[in-house]
Amino acid sequence: MSGAASATSVAKWMATQLEQSDHLFQETVAQEIVARFGKEFTYVDANGNLGIRKNVLTAFKKLTGDAVVWERRTRIWRKRAAYDKPWGATK
Repeated sequence: MSGAASATSVAKWMATQLEQSDHLFQETVAQEIVARFGKEFTYVDANGNLGIRKNVLTAFKKLTGDAVVWERRTRIWRKRAAYDKPWGATK
């Protein structure tokens, strides 16, 4: 599928996965992206972790808006809960 894939199609797949499971682990999603769409949508960071390219993440943010929260500490995306601060809020 990699030849026909785009950052938007990868982001749509991610959004569908999040709908089905309520959360996405970055490492697992990145590995699935390589398997399903090709490694051109991922990269390896300085710590050796597999990451998702910015163009995919930008498309994912456009698709999901404020409905999704990124938890940096645990490296997961999850659906926004009532207790979450609005996007961009610092306190």
